Amino acid sequence: MQGDVAGGDQQPMQMVLRVKHPSSLSSSEEGAGEGEGSSRSALSAFKAKEEQIERKKMEVREKVFAQLGRVEEESKRLAFIRQELEGMADPTRKEVESIQRRIDTVNRQLKPLSKNCVKKEKEYKEILEAYNEKSKEKALLVNRLIELVSESERMRMKKLEELNKTVDSLY
Repeated sequence: MQGDVAGGDQQPMQMVLRVKHPSSLSSSEEGAGEGEGSSRSALSAFKAKEEQIERKKMEVREKVFAQLGRVEEESKRLAFIRQELEGMADPTRKEVESIQRRIDTVNRQLKPLSKNCVKKEKEYKEILEAYNEKSKEKALLVNRLIELVSESERMRMKKLEELNKTVDSLY
């Protein structure tokens, strides 16, 4: 079948060549009439082929433009979907980043406070221990003071009684 098409294409092309090159036409009148008729038919066949090629070209062009139109529509839909996805993720991401920055800031503030707290707790324990020791010492001293005061009172009372006896013995 391809051989027929190739042969069919060659025959009109040869006729077109004959039309373009009159030297290839036969010199007889019969050949001249036939040559004109065949050149016209070759020319019309050539025009028909050109029109067929042009139609095919237009069909292909229309298909390509239709595909391009669909591709553009799909690109627009994909761009819209991408924007929607970014819009959905954007507020959450910004809020998360903001919270993470605040956490980092608080962590930086907590480190020295934590060190200070540990230091103060240690100081507190040392001071509490010293306070307790001084409280015990005070309690011992107060007890000793009470003993001394009691002893002193007893001794004074004893002396007063002796003096009182001495005074009574004088009368």
